[in-house]
Amino acid sequence: MQRYGIIWKAIVIAGVLACALVAQDPKPTCNQCPATYIDSSELQAYAKRAMDNRLVDQQVRSVNVGKSQVGIGIVYRGKLDQPGKNAVAEHDFISEVYHVIEGTATLETGPDLVGAEQRPSTMQTVREFNGPGKNAGSIRNGVTYHLKPGDVIVVPAGTGHLFTHIDDHIIYLMVRIDPDKVVPLKDEAASKAYLASPVKRGGNQ
Repeated sequence: MQRYGIIWKAIVIAGVLACALVAQDPKPTCNQCPATYIDSSELQAYAKRAMDNRLVDQQVRSVNVGKSQVGIGIVYRGKLDQPGKNAVAEHDFISEVYHVIEGTATLETGPDLVGAEQRPSTMQTVREFNGPGKNAGSIRNGVTYHLKPGDVIVVPAGTGHLFTHIDDHIIYLMVRIDPDKVVPLKDEAASKAYLASPVKRGGNQ
């Protein structure tokens, strides 16, 4: 019996040592994945396309980073005195990070939506940019932020958001965190093809 006890202790010690070795040698969550570089001239081309054609949201890239995807977009919004009906947006699976490039605006956020309705799955934004989500009439107990160039705001999945006022216009870089990989990938070749294509009106509001 004593011999079996010694063997059991040896097995336990070996297991502990194996776990320690594994902990010291973690494996990357994205195996041999390349970095993605986007030149500023490409982002500027998206901004110009938006301003020239009154587009709102455009997806520049959607890249695989292992357990998640990351989307990069350029968003342009013109002057706004007051929001329209059901202007609150919420995304069920994708979190967003805004980095304001140009302009000033007032943004309201909050998770408690009033009168929420599911967005149509046919919308371009749902299919290609930010996945399934809802629109709502208002946000109960919302928090207001006054955005200016250089500011960053993180909007988690499930949190409603809407612009209540835009002084003249606002342009911001959008980073989308897509852990469930609900939108398609978009690489540099697809981006260049998009920029060279005719503008499709009314598809990305």
